[in-house]
Amino acid sequence: MAKNANLGAAKNAKNDEFYTQYADIQKEVNAYIEYNPDVFRGKTILLPCDDPEWSNFTKFFAQNFEFFGLKKLISTSYAIESKKYKTDWQPTLFETENPLYNVEKSRIKGKIFTLTHDTNNSGRIDIDDLQWSYLEGDGDFRSAEVTTLRDEADIIITNPPFSLFREFLAWIMEGKKQCLVIGNMNAITYKEVFPLIKNNELWLGVSSGSKTYITISGGIQTMGNTCWFTNIDHGRRHEPLKLMTMSDNLRFNKKMRGLTSYIHYDNYDAIEVPHVELIPCDYEGKMGVPVSFLDKYNPDQFEIIGLTANSETMDTPVQLGSAFMKDYREQGGTGHFSDNMYGVCYYDQEGNAKVPYGRIIIRKKQ
Repeated sequence: MAKNANLGAAKNAKNDEFYTQYADIQKEVNAYIEYNPDVFRGKTILLPCDDPEWSNFTKFFAQNFEFFGLKKLISTSYAIESKKYKTDWQPTLFETENPLYNVEKSRIKGKIFTLTHDTNNSGRIDIDDLQWSYLEGDGDFRSAEVTTLRDEADIIITNPPFSLFREFLAWIMEGKKQCLVIGNMNAITYKEVFPLIKNNELWLGVSSGSKTYITISGGIQTMGNTCWFTNIDHGRRHEPLKLMTMSDNLRFNKKMRGLTSYIHYDNYDAIEVPHVELIPCDYEGKMGVPVSFLDKYNPDQFEIIGLTANSETMDTPVQLGSAFMKDYREQGGTGHFSDNMYGVCYYDQEGNAKVPYGRIIIRKKQ
């Protein structure tokens, strides 16, 4: 709980810029290389919302420029004066000792770093060959200047401010680009994001869950609710879930103890599946599963029908209804629900009115 609270507190303070650790980037990117060794070959990669002097994204891709077969690496930073969260910032020695250093531009202009070839005649292309200059503007990804860089790129990779995730993802999709970006797991439920997932235009990356990030002030902070979003294929996405039949789950799985059948929703034609491992392999109808299912989703095995709790993401929007809510309140239910709230509901085998947390509705592929 505390880990997720850290993220919420950071968003409220607009201090939602966290630097990703090198090992986490390496672990994620290597999975795509293993699935397709040429996934980055001949490509231009843009790292916006970045800080090349501190960011591990720039270091990682610069160090692996030749190994990945990149055509060009572009990295941009956001001007310190334009950031809402203020720190005791000082320019780095890398900048101040460079002939390009400008004390006035340093605070109000973003910077652009590019890597294309061996500039120092070392015999290899790496981080020491990065070239930089100040941008005309502050480096905001929404600016015409950075949007032009987006249009030049083939793939966009970064850890954007979580508070701007909706807008940043829309900016990527507008440019019809491949991407690999970090976001809050709850972004799955956004009405701007879920349709992309449903239509297989976006999916989760390889490693989700708790991660440790470096804060803008240099500290360490653990976030328990972050994941990678991508439209680049990887092997884990095609690993089938190993599941049991409905009767075997009822008979052998301890989480189904006391049940003689799967529970059917009261207001929607689907069964409730409270844990991913309980998805029955032999059921042909609709099933409501936890959002965590997406971390194991195989589009060859299941199709996504909708997301509850939002009328815009359901195939057939349903409300809790007055009769159900009357029973729920009379039984002592204290959740923040109402008659006209969208979502699925059910009565358990003891007759207790229940409203599960947001469910993804899926169906076995025919």
